[in-house]
Amino acid sequence: MTFVHPNYLYLLLILIPLIVWYIVRLSKMQASFKLASTQAFEGMKKNLRVYMRHLPFALRVIAIALIIIVIARPQSVSSWEETKTQGIDIVLALDVSGSMLAQDLKPNRLEAAKKVAAEFINTRKNDKIGLVIFAGESFTQCPLTTDHKVLLNLLNEVDFGLIEDGTAIGLGLATAVNRLKDSESSSKVIILLTDGTNNRGQIAPLTAADLARSYGIRVYTIGVGTKGVAPTPVQTPFGIRLQNMPVDIDEETLTEIASMTGGKYFRAEDTEGLRYIYNEIDQMEKYLISVQNVSRKEELFVPFGLMALGLILIELILRRTWLRTIP
Repeated sequence: MTFVHPNYLYLLLILIPLIVWYIVRLSKMQASFKLASTQAFEGMKKNLRVYMRHLPFALRVIAIALIIIVIARPQSVSSWEETKTQGIDIVLALDVSGSMLAQDLKPNRLEAAKKVAAEFINTRKNDKIGLVIFAGESFTQCPLTTDHKVLLNLLNEVDFGLIEDGTAIGLGLATAVNRLKDSESSSKVIILLTDGTNNRGQIAPLTAADLARSYGIRVYTIGVGTKGVAPTPVQTPFGIRLQNMPVDIDEETLTEIASMTGGKYFRAEDTEGLRYIYNEIDQMEKYLISVQNVSRKEELFVPFGLMALGLILIELILRRTWLRTIP
């Protein structure tokens, strides 16, 4: 409860001298006639009216306090916020080719990419997110969904060997575009992560980028891998051995894809760098939050006024009937 004129509540202080005056007045009151002895009244018990003789004054004090509260004009204020959120539709396009097993990121590029992508998904509570994987071909691992638990489970199942090896960047991007082209969201984003150069598929990367641009889809591209060479598992006559293989990322094409669609190209040379990139994309792609403050005020002085009026009427009735005093 709030008051429109709270300063008027200081008037309640006048009740203090009023009560003091009443106490002093009672102490100075003299008997109207004197008796030689009160022995005749010693056995008499005090009736209820003796105990209630101060009631009219108490009712008057309470009534004055209520009137002051009415003057201060109490109000009830109900306030709340109406929040509307509009998420962003995001598709993660993840390279799962054999080179993603290179161990310049720990434990390897693919596992590091999955871990950081999972962290990113957990921060995007209001977004619909899908997952496309690609190597020599591509397919949708998870369509756009707000059920992030299902998405994370499907992301966890991603591994090398699910599809034919190779690097079909254009095909992977086109598949991601296909998942977003019918989206009604005002903001559509693809995050494409790869560590190589397009060498498979019937769709050129820039052709897929032009398709994304025509549907108003922004593409953020990430080239993952250290510069120079990286230890990579290689099948040899003696089994799988780690060999230092050259890191070949088509940064020029990835940069052009991002530029064409209004996105940005990033290079991740280690896991922390990859995490930083996802955090930067998270900051750039904030979902819309619309907050409307609503408040409603209700006047509360009427009940206080009615109570004050009622107490005054009761006081007047008691003073002239049951608690009437004879001067």
